[in-house]
Amino acid sequence: MPKKIVGVSLKMYFGHERARTWLTEVAERVRGHDGVSSGAVEFFVTPTFLQIDPAVQAFAGTPVRIGGQDVAAEASGAFTGEVSASELAEVGASIAEIGHAERRRLYGETDEVVAAKTRQALDAGLTPLLCIGETEQHDPEDAAVAAVAQLSASLADAPAGAVIVAYEPVWAIGAPEPAGHDHIRVVAAALRAALDADPARAGSAVIYGGAAGPGLLSALGDAVDGVFLGRFAHDPDALLSVLDEAVSVA
Repeated sequence: MPKKIVGVSLKMYFGHERARTWLTEVAERVRGHDGVSSGAVEFFVTPTFLQIDPAVQAFAGTPVRIGGQDVAAEASGAFTGEVSASELAEVGASIAEIGHAERRRLYGETDEVVAAKTRQALDAGLTPLLCIGETEQHDPEDAAVAAVAQLSASLADAPAGAVIVAYEPVWAIGAPEPAGHDHIRVVAAALRAALDADPARAGSAVIYGGAAGPGLLSALGDAVDGVFLGRFAHDPDALLSVLDEAVSVA
């Protein structure tokens, strides 16, 4: 993995034309960004499924990675409305976001479903972006235990391959401020230790999401491998400021 990772999920905030405009504006800035072009910073975007092709086109010729916000738990078949991991890879995606708190809360995704999706993504050559986080605010040590247990469940029977773990405490998603720095450090260290202890997860990374914004990477230093941004990144210039920060701490 590169020294720092910066990711953005567009969720379902943008319509198609608004997304095209954002992708074009961000691509113009990224093409001239030394940190991204050199590989010191890995940048990825997870747009809606319909926006994946425009995203791949917008960032053509750059190292920017595109991902899907979800992936099917099955390889193929009569599963109306689903998108397979193999099709995501076919259209140019290289990441699959899996197990986000909203998927769990709104659509009833269980640990078993998350694990099945993780297996499909790795089988198709995609990097799983595993969203991990406790629902209730706990002290850091208890949160770390819960996060590692969730990670273990997400990787049940998974083939070898690197993953990106996005630690997003559910209580911090959409909040005015991220979790406390010491809290993030403790949980991220536990997640990283769990990954390091598994030879099948060589090259994996731990990033932080949940009200992430400017200044967080500088404050956390090597405690995390990057950040996962939400609405803050709707402003391309604001996003660029985090990319610049990632270079300064890489």
